[in-house]
Amino acid sequence: MTKAVTLAITGASGAPYALRLIQCLVAAQCRIELLISSAAEVVIDQETELKLPPAGEDVQAQQEYLWQQFPGSEGVLRLYGRSDWFSPVASGTSAPRDMVICPASGGTLSAVAHGASNNLIERAADVALKERRRLIMVTREAPLSTVHLRNMLTLSEMGVVILPASPGFYQHPSSVEDMVDFIVARILDQLQLEQTLLPRWGES
Repeated sequence: MTKAVTLAITGASGAPYALRLIQCLVAAQCRIELLISSAAEVVIDQETELKLPPAGEDVQAQQEYLWQQFPGSEGVLRLYGRSDWFSPVASGTSAPRDMVICPASGGTLSAVAHGASNNLIERAADVALKERRRLIMVTREAPLSTVHLRNMLTLSEMGVVILPASPGFYQHPSSVEDMVDFIVARILDQLQLEQTLLPRWGES
């Protein structure tokens, strides 16, 4: 395995970004510590064809379903309940050095910026901050309020990578999938993982 990554999916629109990122991380043989908020479950059902089993704190059925949906993920993808305080991501002694929140809701943005640890996603982000580890937040909101902007600035000043889900068009996308890949490629770049989803500027 090349590296371990904590991936948190929250309730902002943009579930396809997260699912495509899982595919790419599995292909890169990364270990994935996966966290899914209750709001994210609703959004995944609304925006994708995945039909996650009800989870709560018993995530076994949901994890097995995800293993079926992402070939090769069994053994590398581990899903944790929202209050699993004994999971590796809850402690600086064992949490991965990289964390991505994709998509990151405005509520999660606020909670992380102000040090809340009311659930495992917020605690994992707090661990990443206190341990000075890489934290990437893929924000997905429009328009942005002053509160959003101030929270982004606060996090950016702490070293967080704010990566808005704003696809570019210079690569002439021909499908929604191409636009999703644009953002996922940027995330992979920040994780320092090789990617072939998006040519470098100037490359054919």
